[in-house]
Amino acid sequence: MSGVGLDEIDRGLLQALQIDGRVAFSAVAEILGVSDQTVARRYRALRAGGAVHVRGTTWPEAVGQEVWLVRVQCAPEAAGALSRSLARRPDTSWVLEMSGGAEILSMLRIGPASTALAQLPRTPRLTGVSAHCILYTFCGGTVSPLVKHGPLTTAQCAVLRPPATAPDRDRAVLSDQDQALLDALAEDGRAGYRALAAVTSWSQTSVRRRLAELRRTSVVYFDIDFDAAILGLRSLASLWLTVEPGALSAAGEALAAHPEVSFAAATTGPANLYASVQCRDTKALYTYLTGPVAQLPGIRSVETAPATRTVKQVGRPQEGGPARRPPRQRP
Repeated sequence: MSGVGLDEIDRGLLQALQIDGRVAFSAVAEILGVSDQTVARRYRALRAGGAVHVRGTTWPEAVGQEVWLVRVQCAPEAAGALSRSLARRPDTSWVLEMSGGAEILSMLRIGPASTALAQLPRTPRLTGVSAHCILYTFCGGTVSPLVKHGPLTTAQCAVLRPPATAPDRDRAVLSDQDQALLDALAEDGRAGYRALAAVTSWSQTSVRRRLAELRRTSVVYFDIDFDAAILGLRSLASLWLTVEPGALSAAGEALAAHPEVSFAAATTGPANLYASVQCRDTKALYTYLTGPVAQLPGIRSVETAPATRTVKQVGRPQEGGPARRPPRQRP
């Protein structure tokens, strides 16, 4: 999966950012054998071109949320307005138009007081709604094709990887300043400490200390919104797999190891295993379905839904255009 229009420096930088969204450019420069200025310039160019954007987000379980996949069936002519309406909701992490506009797939983060699942069936012009709770995630969050296919060695990745986190058992208690910090990081995960201090009214030292604590306790992590086309991935699809219960864990772990998979999770519903996949083209998708997928243990059936447009990704609405990579979230 060599990048389209990217050289080794670009691809190494992208891989480093996926490993740690706030990694110091000096650390990346040392590994890549270039200057700090070169790395910073490459990042600015990639971001300005819309190819990459680092965003901070919270782990749902740390803030008392569940994650649901919601499939909405509608008339194709209603798909655009409906998907945009879903994208404007603050509780949707991503929204995709599927199967030529006949279906919309979204990921919702549901809190204890949320009424989103009750409201959706009453939305006009829907022909069907099904909701599937994420029970266990096999692949997602900070893992992506950028990590699986980048040019960095295992040893180089280990140098860049942030310290291991230890999630608190209790729900995180966040202050107004914490929320201001998280909102700023959601807009720009690489915002400087001076800018973060301005929005929180804390000192830069306090911001640095608090952000380190939020990361250490698995409250916040950093993800990359990137255009799959830069990796030559233009065929994006969702797989709904029905697996024998006794083989569910083995099938999920096997899926997580596939280079085509960016997100895989056990879910409720008739299909008990979901995966987001991305391939070079439809021929490569066919090869993947008839090869690695067909060899998964305990598979009873597979439903494939191609993505035609990404409306929202990594918590940010898109301006339109063809589908981009199926996003990654982890409950």
